[in-house]
Amino acid sequence: MKAPPIVSVITPFFNSEKFLEETIQSVLNQTYSHWELLLVNDASKDNSKNIAEKYCAADSRIQLINLEKNSGAGIARNNGTQDAKGKYIAFLDADDVWLPHKLLTQLNFMEKHQANLCFSSYLLMDEQGNQLGKMIEALPELSYQKLLKSNYIGNLTGIYNAEVLGKIYSPEIRKRQDWALWLKILKSEKIALGIKEPLAIYRLRNDSISQNKSALLKYNFAVYNKVLEYNKPKSYLMMLGFLWEHFFVKSKQLKSVIQ
Repeated sequence: MKAPPIVSVITPFFNSEKFLEETIQSVLNQTYSHWELLLVNDASKDNSKNIAEKYCAADSRIQLINLEKNSGAGIARNNGTQDAKGKYIAFLDADDVWLPHKLLTQLNFMEKHQANLCFSSYLLMDEQGNQLGKMIEALPELSYQKLLKSNYIGNLTGIYNAEVLGKIYSPEIRKRQDWALWLKILKSEKIALGIKEPLAIYRLRNDSISQNKSALLKYNFAVYNKVLEYNKPKSYLMMLGFLWEHFFVKSKQLKSVIQ
């Protein structure tokens, strides 16, 4: 009998002692057990490294990668990707959590639909971990042109087939590198499939880029201008499209859920 495929879960962390255990525990709680968890320590100064080492000692599926200097989540994820051995690669930041059936649901869905890139809806919680009774609903299908207008893939839900697509690396930018990564994948893959069921919980942090609209615009422009290498006029035109998409189209994805 063929062995079930391994999923490489990549979790970068920097000074994440408040949330890291909950994040790791959500991977340990998965009903699908054929995974490896690559914890990438981005030169943390708090107790995060000790927490990671404790879990590594307790479970051989968990590995720790220590970076010598703080380089940002994109480079940290790339280090995890480089060491990943799984057929599938998934991402989970150190303040977010997965629901227990997340991996099994997505892998079954990907096998059924022969999908190489998949994402899902996700719930929202506040910084203290209280669920807000809201979710971001995934589109059933996502094209490259649609993704260009705004990031429709919650990074904590995305999985891609590295055996088919190869390992994909983020550009070395500090912010919005997750969006740039999914754009790189979707440019060749053409269509990503979304699951309407929420499979993860995203923590809204007070200091996150999504809460800082001016920073969001700055880093979005950098994706168009620096990563995709559009000239400045085209980048500004794309930003106008982004503003429309983000505030008048994408906002409709926010749904209330019964708790």
